[in-house]
Amino acid sequence: MASVTSLTDLVSKQLTSALLAARPEASADPLLRRSDRADFQANGILALAKKAKANPRDLATEVVSRITTGDVIEDVEVSGPGFLNITIADRAVLTNLAARYADDTGRLGVPLAENPGVTVIDYAQPNVAKEMHVGHLRSAVIGDALRGMLDFTGEKTIGRHHIGDWGTQFGMLIQYLMEHPGELAPASEVDGEQAMSNLNRVYKASRALFDSDDAFKERARKRVVALQSGDKETLELWQQFVDESKVYFYSVFEKLDMEIRDDEIVGESAYNEGMPETARLLEEKGVAERSEGALVVFFDDIRGKDDQPVPLIVQKADGGFGYAASDLTAIRDRVVGLHATTLLYVVDVRQSLHFKMVFETARRAGWLNDDVTAHNMGYGTVLGADGKPFKTREGETVRLEDLLDEAVQRAAEVVREKAKDLTEEEIQERAAQVGIGAVKYADLSTSPSRDYKFDLDQMVSLNGDTSVYLQYAYARIQSILRKAGDVRPAAHPELELHEAERALGLHLDAFGDTVFEAAAEYAPHKLTAYLYQLASLYTTFYDKCPVLKADAPERVENRLFLCDLTARTLTKGMALLGIRTPERL
Repeated sequence: MASVTSLTDLVSKQLTSALLAARPEASADPLLRRSDRADFQANGILALAKKAKANPRDLATEVVSRITTGDVIEDVEVSGPGFLNITIADRAVLTNLAARYADDTGRLGVPLAENPGVTVIDYAQPNVAKEMHVGHLRSAVIGDALRGMLDFTGEKTIGRHHIGDWGTQFGMLIQYLMEHPGELAPASEVDGEQAMSNLNRVYKASRALFDSDDAFKERARKRVVALQSGDKETLELWQQFVDESKVYFYSVFEKLDMEIRDDEIVGESAYNEGMPETARLLEEKGVAERSEGALVVFFDDIRGKDDQPVPLIVQKADGGFGYAASDLTAIRDRVVGLHATTLLYVVDVRQSLHFKMVFETARRAGWLNDDVTAHNMGYGTVLGADGKPFKTREGETVRLEDLLDEAVQRAAEVVREKAKDLTEEEIQERAAQVGIGAVKYADLSTSPSRDYKFDLDQMVSLNGDTSVYLQYAYARIQSILRKAGDVRPAAHPELELHEAERALGLHLDAFGDTVFEAAAEYAPHKLTAYLYQLASLYTTFYDKCPVLKADAPERVENRLFLCDLTARTLTKGMALLGIRTPERL
């Protein structure tokens, strides 16, 4: 199925041609946008008139005279100082939507990007031997949604879960296991909850011994050296920790309804062997220098107290490597090994300074350039009702599993109240889709850089900008389509459209443009805003335009067609964000 050119693009091309015909010597963007005064408004005449030193209203009138109305543009009026108010022909709206409806590829006629690249997305980065908490939510949810949107545009995405699986704490854990064999069951014999319970128990016991026994503390520190030098027995026990943690990670991500591939879990340890080479290259290129025994990079615009420069430490004075070395080695690997054209990091906004220094260092070294760019998608904090970082009543960090379980329980109450004919098993199935979808949507509908309050009552509400509202709109459409029986949806371009039908149809046509804009700006909240408006426009259409009781058979078919295309667009958009749409609610 061939892709479909959006009405926005069709109108924009006609306006650009008219602008060039009126002023061949100048170029101007028509600045086309949706308007509440007409279907579209073009504001580009003002900029063109300024360049041409012409009266904007006179120029607008001249441009209108060069626009051919008919198949797409039905009418153009000059408004105000030189704006163009444009009305689209009903036939054009329905014809374009019919072409999207006929696309059997599942893309709704949306074309692929002409020159897609390779984006490596670093997201969902839990730590080995530690529970996932509410602070891990945003990286996972935002990263997964960005990946869905970018994939849809044609970009090749590669996930990287840079898990914390290396460092001094593993010396303590491994030494404890060596002295207390059999404390951990093999990963194949436990489920996710058991795996984390085992790891927590071992961690607490090893920490208590580390803090109380100086001899054990010294043995643990020596074990770190053995780990870093590749001692076989030490690595085997370290691998056991990693495997048990992965069992737990997978169980949490399964609750989040996210697919995590094992080959994309590439933690800090994966870059251990490459870090000395990274340090050598940086020093040879003159990017890094020795300072008080450490290998560091300085920046003119990054200073701390007393106006002293704040360096990026690549290698410590004792020869050890930290986060900067592993992050820079990861950049080398992703650019050279994975042929990435874009590196996207979904990390806490509090790490922004670190990544600013890392990216600048990589640019100085030549690993990042005009052809390979890096972006830090710093995200804000999940807040409690008090506006402070989300904690339990005891002041502890909220476990992610507990948060997700509560969301599903709360959603079950909503589903049970709305759906009287469902079995308990069906209620629980839908509650998982509704509850997890509610958590994801609340996160994604907020600009990533902003904090937001975690309010389950609002998240699972059927009213307002929530995923439940969108899911309910989808389920209501499915109910209408079932009631239609043998009457099939079909577009009838010859029909005159009701105002609510036009508004819905024009918005449906903008789906592809919105996804591309949201993906290009790494802004999933722009897609959620589109979907919420789509559901709202559908509600208005449903209230004002009888579907099954329309006044003529062809109008019934046409409105069923609008219903079905709305449902397809809703479910596709939600799927890109990682949210399911139940057939019944």
